[in-house]
Amino acid sequence: MAHCLVVDDSRVMRTVARRIFEELHFVAGEAEDGMSALRACREKMPDLILLDWCMPGMTGVDLVRSLRAQPEGGRPIILISTTEIDATEISHAVAAGIDDYLMKPFDRETLAAKLAELRPHQAVPPLASAAV
Repeated sequence: MAHCLVVDDSRVMRTVARRIFEELHFVAGEAEDGMSALRACREKMPDLILLDWCMPGMTGVDLVRSLRAQPEGGRPIILISTTEIDATEISHAVAAGIDDYLMKPFDRETLAAKLAELRPHQAVPPLASAAV
């Protein structure tokens, strides 16, 4: 079973996203900020990371740069989630190493579709909406 880490400073967002990932047959963990995420990744590098763009202390893009510089840091698929998108900011995030982005709010269907794009060789279970 694939391992996912949800990184967001909102407990509600982490909980809902984790539940969606578990419905999609991931083992899901949570981290409330960039430093917690780095510690979790040092213990066990996940297969997939969903992280918030704006967090206190360390932005999602800064976290991506730190992760990609670690041993095994090139392995996880990294999705960054945000409420605002600017083409220049997205290009900086891509240069830092994200694989794709996801607009908030998202639901199970949207997340599953994004995963199907990024992991086409793996089946995604039937969809039922659960808003985040």
